[in-house]
Amino acid sequence: MKVLVVNCGSSSLKYQLFDMTDESVLAKGLVERIGLKGSVLTHRRGSEKYIIEEEIPNHEKAIALVVQALVDPVQGVLGSMSEISAIGHRVVHAGEDFSGSVLITEAVMEALRRNTELAPLHNPPNIMGIEACQKLMHGVPQAGVFDTAFHQSMPPEAYLYGIPYELYKKYKIRRYGFHGTSHKYVSERAAAMLNRPLEETKIITCHLGNGASIAAVKGGKSIDTSMGFTPLEGVVMGTRSGDLDPYIVFYLMNKENWSADKTNTFLNKSCGVLGLSGVSSDFRDIEEAAGQGNPQAQVALDRFAYTVKKYIGSYAAVLDGVDAIVFTAGLGENSAFMREKICSGLGYLGVEIDPVKNKIRGEEVDISTAKSKTHVLVIPTNEELMIARDTNEIVKSGKEKL
Repeated sequence: MKVLVVNCGSSSLKYQLFDMTDESVLAKGLVERIGLKGSVLTHRRGSEKYIIEEEIPNHEKAIALVVQALVDPVQGVLGSMSEISAIGHRVVHAGEDFSGSVLITEAVMEALRRNTELAPLHNPPNIMGIEACQKLMHGVPQAGVFDTAFHQSMPPEAYLYGIPYELYKKYKIRRYGFHGTSHKYVSERAAAMLNRPLEETKIITCHLGNGASIAAVKGGKSIDTSMGFTPLEGVVMGTRSGDLDPYIVFYLMNKENWSADKTNTFLNKSCGVLGLSGVSSDFRDIEEAAGQGNPQAQVALDRFAYTVKKYIGSYAAVLDGVDAIVFTAGLGENSAFMREKICSGLGYLGVEIDPVKNKIRGEEVDISTAKSKTHVLVIPTNEELMIARDTNEIVKSGKEKL
């Protein structure tokens, strides 16, 4: 069974084609600058690269070019698109409608449109990708895999805010959490690395990149996570403020005479380590600047590590102990400096990392010492594989019911 995984952004589209018999990647690629000048598709088959540069006005054209690349006589991997058994889509927000991945139906599409107001930047392109695939690959089963679904297992005391309950019921204002596919994947891999049943584990997963979130995972289920109603809440991020006293929003609006939209853009695009450092949202640039004696860059790094450490401490309390702390995503997988900085001061959890093992980048590795009471794991995330697995299972179970 071959599964195509599609991840649509507002002006980009990432894809991977999996052979689910052995979960191998047959091809993958990226379409950039959809609807903009300089549109390009970069298609990869193993080490080979195939580039299409032409106008790509919308997601339907982008999907058409992906199809063209996959069946290309030279660079393609399929004789025809009929070889694709299913398509899996990353969808950011499912609200409270779905607690797991689902087969795409018209009722599901209505729910996605209804939840667009909760993710106005993400759900519309996700929907466009699904509609484009429906049009160009009519009849191929499609599944929606949601960033928020993994966190639907949180109890009310974790997801409710301190506002009147009537407003939660009326507007669904609550903590939803994001990066769920990543947190699910690495927590399952962590249990395997620990050689313990997933149901018996207490794991803190740290998805650290330009967007970052921490999750408390008990018995394979999320019981709390740092991102909330939107991806703006939580730890300090690349350009997002993270946790903030709500009154600061009104204070800035009054002082700067900003509109709600202006303030929203500011908190999402101009804050975080970019705003603190005045250098960049890229941690590599900030580390370099700090190394050259830039005090603002150093403060930005200190603040990021501090907020991550605070969440780890609070989630250790929520879990009543922790078996493993997992680092994943771009920064978590590759920055030995940041992993060491976060783990310093976690001695009360019995954390002790091996400086030699900690130098390993982008590989599954236990970087803790033999004496460490809590394992510290580095696990490269694989959200696309998780989406492919869910899609495969959904389609297989659907066929079995027919």
